Amino acid sequence: MAVAFTFPGQGSQVVGMGRELADAFPEARRVFEEVDEALAQRLSAIMWDGPDEELTLTANAQPALMAVSLAAIRALETRGVSLKEKVAYVAGHSLGEYSALAAAGTFSIADTARLLRIRGNAMQAAVPVGEGAMAAILGLDQDSVEAACAEAGRGSACQIANDNGGGQIVISGATAAVEHAARLCTEKGAKRAIMLSVSAPFHSALMAPAADAMREALAEVAMHPPAVPVIANVSVQPLTDPVAIRARLVEQVTGRVRWRETVDWFAANGVTTHYEIGAGKVLSGLAKRINRDIQTQAVNSPADVEAVAASLA
Repeated sequence: MAVAFTFPGQGSQVVGMGRELADAFPEARRVFEEVDEALAQRLSAIMWDGPDEELTLTANAQPALMAVSLAAIRALETRGVSLKEKVAYVAGHSLGEYSALAAAGTFSIADTARLLRIRGNAMQAAVPVGEGAMAAILGLDQDSVEAACAEAGRGSACQIANDNGGGQIVISGATAAVEHAARLCTEKGAKRAIMLSVSAPFHSALMAPAADAMREALAEVAMHPPAVPVIANVSVQPLTDPVAIRARLVEQVTGRVRWRETVDWFAANGVTTHYEIGAGKVLSGLAKRINRDIQTQAVNSPADVEAVAASLA
């Protein structure tokens, strides 16, 4: 009966997130203060008071979501929950992989905040507005989605960005190609094909300039072996070597987030319980749709912290 800590990605942000943790735990409040200092910005004020359009900006949402996750980790630590002693693996969805690595001690919180600010800005700048798009494909198998992307993407970028499981696959690339692929998926039997309101075509080949930016940024940051293995998005393999972790993080910018396979890997390797550390409950919902036998719990409030501390005592 092993435990995994998972960390949410972009889209889970909501104004007010983390405020209760900061009010209840001084250690959690210090995380927000450290992130504010690292970014030379009162990001916590945007997180707690909005406006929503400021929080939703990629360059803000990514470090903000990490801050909530790490605040929850510090709160759990005050209640005696040691990640190294209680948790077998960590993983995060896209930017959540950085949160997972910070929680496991690979990066400092300040360095993680700065990396995510660089990552957010680089992703936003990689493609002019309107030239890239993403779409959610519901109820169609992966092979059919792959085939639609290959047909629509001749001469331009179009690929699976997120394999989220539960019948949800997200595609990304050049706008015209993604729109074409979405139509093809509908023709192939998808229940729905929904164009997403996103600011850039994340996890596609069009993000290559952002991958180059992250390669440079990661080369300059101190990294330590994580306290427990991290399951990488792009390889679905447990990693503890900083060199390998750095390489997978660079690949992740243009590569697929293989979340369905990650949840399946956990199940095949003895993980029975997932705690989703941070804002929202997206990963908990995905995990239950992928494998109904998995126990899940979101951890983003003082009451959640107390409940998890009691269950892991």
